[in-house]
Amino acid sequence: MKTVTLPIDLNSGKHMFTSLYYYQSTKELAKQQIKLTKNVFSFLIEGQKEIFTNNSSFLIKNSSFLLMKSGHCLMTEKLSPLHKSYKSVLLFFSNEEIQQFVQKFDIKTSKISLPQSAYSFQYDQFIKNYVNSLVDISRLDPSIQEKMIQTKFEEIMIYLVETKGTDFINSMMIQERNSFQNFLNVVENNKLKKMTLKELAFLSNMSVSTFKREFEKHFHQSPSKWFLDKRLEYSAFMLKNNSKRPSEIYQEIGYENLSNFIYAFKTKFGVTPKQYQLD
Repeated sequence: MKTVTLPIDLNSGKHMFTSLYYYQSTKELAKQQIKLTKNVFSFLIEGQKEIFTNNSSFLIKNSSFLLMKSGHCLMTEKLSPLHKSYKSVLLFFSNEEIQQFVQKFDIKTSKISLPQSAYSFQYDQFIKNYVNSLVDISRLDPSIQEKMIQTKFEEIMIYLVETKGTDFINSMMIQERNSFQNFLNVVENNKLKKMTLKELAFLSNMSVSTFKREFEKHFHQSPSKWFLDKRLEYSAFMLKNNSKRPSEIYQEIGYENLSNFIYAFKTKFGVTPKQYQLD
């Protein structure tokens, strides 16, 4: 699957620090590889979006919006059942603009222990009105848009700082310099998800061969064996603690059918899932 680079692939010649796009689609996407060259607010209007980053994942409908840091992510887009369409407003902005915003409005920031690559926020009436205004601006002549977008960026940033605090700004300003820590974040945060090696390598900003080499060097196992063990351990936990039947969990941990799950479980634990649950 070809990697989509945003916002470059959305438009031809715009190289402004801040840029606005009203995005519409009638095609669904499944784990599209996305390279964000800028940070972005993604205001969902119709449909459903799921994203996976190196250290977080979100599934949102049109009652929420996302703030995503520049970097690699996987993105799924589903159409709304009613209108069979996907619509969102995208507001891209650079790291320089974050720094300028912090300085201009004298924002007090502090270090946080667990920075995130993405944040999800709920819509309220102010945000709904704000998104409607962005849609209106997107329909104006580009020369007029350019004069308004910077003000709109500052508007949403001020509102979020006042209502949500500054953690999201702190995360945006932290530069990812430790590639090995990024690799570990990808592995740990996606160990129970249905990810291919290619998708995991993309989130780690590595080739598949480099990812496999680093994985075996650190975990002393092949990725397939390690992820299989983690998912089977999780299935054992669910059987014991959540009182779930094997037929309810095999797909959740990545098996295509129940018989394959039972065989793998028995190979690892020496008993069938049902026997393990009753023991």
